[in-house]
Amino acid sequence: MKPTNRAAMYPRFRQFIRAISINWISKGGVILATSSFTIFIILEIARLLGIITGAFIGLITYLLLPLLFIIGLLLIPAGWRRYQKTTGNTIREILKERFEQDDTRATPFGSRIFQMVAGLTVVNLLFVGGAGLRMFKFMDEPRFCGTACHSVMNPEWTTYQDSPHARVKCVECHVGEGMGALIDSKLNGAWQMISVTFDLLERPIPTPVHQLRPTRETCEKCHWPDKFYGRRLKTISTFGTDENSTRQYTTLSLKIDSATGRQGGIHWHIAAENEVRYASVDDKRERIIWVEVYQADGSCKRYTDPDLAQSTAKNNNVRILDCVDCHNRATHIYEYAARSIDKRIHSGLMNRGVPYLKQEALHTISKNYPDREAAFRGIANHIRGFYRRHYPEEAGQMLPAIDSVVGILQAIYARNIHPEMKITWGSYPDHIGHRGDGGCFRCHNSQLVDKDGKHISFDCTLCHSLLAYDSDEPFKFLQRADPDDRENSIHEYLKREFLNSYAE
Repeated sequence: MKPTNRAAMYPRFRQFIRAISINWISKGGVILATSSFTIFIILEIARLLGIITGAFIGLITYLLLPLLFIIGLLLIPAGWRRYQKTTGNTIREILKERFEQDDTRATPFGSRIFQMVAGLTVVNLLFVGGAGLRMFKFMDEPRFCGTACHSVMNPEWTTYQDSPHARVKCVECHVGEGMGALIDSKLNGAWQMISVTFDLLERPIPTPVHQLRPTRETCEKCHWPDKFYGRRLKTISTFGTDENSTRQYTTLSLKIDSATGRQGGIHWHIAAENEVRYASVDDKRERIIWVEVYQADGSCKRYTDPDLAQSTAKNNNVRILDCVDCHNRATHIYEYAARSIDKRIHSGLMNRGVPYLKQEALHTISKNYPDREAAFRGIANHIRGFYRRHYPEEAGQMLPAIDSVVGILQAIYARNIHPEMKITWGSYPDHIGHRGDGGCFRCHNSQLVDKDGKHISFDCTLCHSLLAYDSDEPFKFLQRADPDDRENSIHEYLKREFLNSYAE
């Protein structure tokens, strides 16, 4: 009598596996499917327990192993098909040859072979479906985006973690809504993997990114345009290159209104009542060929740069101005050298008591180094050497502060400069503000003129009022005889500015 208890199922399962391994093709399929399934389970348990966290192992777990599993399953029927052609036997004859008679005998629930195949099919579907869901969840995580292709995405991952949107998932901006957008993103991701594998990508990665979702679907989910009103005070601290790294202040009263009329401010450009369209050279959004301004009454005015008028701008390169045309580095923010040092001094990370701090810090991190190790050595040698030469008596006492400065400068360099991707200072300009001819001055300049020769205004007070400019006090323009009344003076100034803006 044949055993019918549960223990008898295990020998029967082994017999089933041997039976379907009909030749080297199906045997390879069984080995591939079984081993990939087993390794997947082991790695998945390790990930759930926190033993393994790397994105590269995640790629193997959720992408490579399920793919090998499916290939293994396909090899099994391919082997049977090959055996059938070689022997000339039918499937029924092969079943009788490879399995015992009891396995092929019909029952109310089908033969035992059918039951075994049906059970394994359910397991296979659950495995592939579960692995697919885990893969999509894993690939939606920022760590996967930033670390799976470490050499390529490390600069973006580094700046992302130090950005205002560090808690926003990458897919929230880079992947659209709906199945079509999901498929496009996965196809684009597949091409990126091919580009990395065969070194087909550009260095640095070109910008702007044209596949970003419309800002109406991303930025405006959190930043509500109807709330862009009023004014905002902003004080910028900069430091001189003299021995004391003297602090200077620039204080702005930013007009952030989006409404039309005299009270319109910076966000006038994206107000619902207005539409600004423009074309740029090579669609880089840096050199503007023409700008068209449409308003609620249907009127339109075009401003053209005569020097660029012959440049080609196809219809698909014409953009309606939105948030990312100015906030182009809203997340992956690469600092400018001087500003990065000012920021650390202002926050107290670097001791301004160290002589010529700004001058020497700027001098050493602005150099071109072949790689990061050379940069770290160069920064350390320059800073320590400078103070040993010029302040030999004080160098020992200042040593802790000097070592701290070296560490901070090395961190600044590691954050912003990535020689492996050819990213250096200024590789990715920020269009907020008007550094050089960029930012606001791309459109607000004397080169873009209408048919009457009038240009778009670039008056300083168009977007902000100056309360101090490179001054020794943050509200230099509001000084009064009585220093104790300074706060009231500021309030009176802002009140006057507010009333003037909204006056009829």
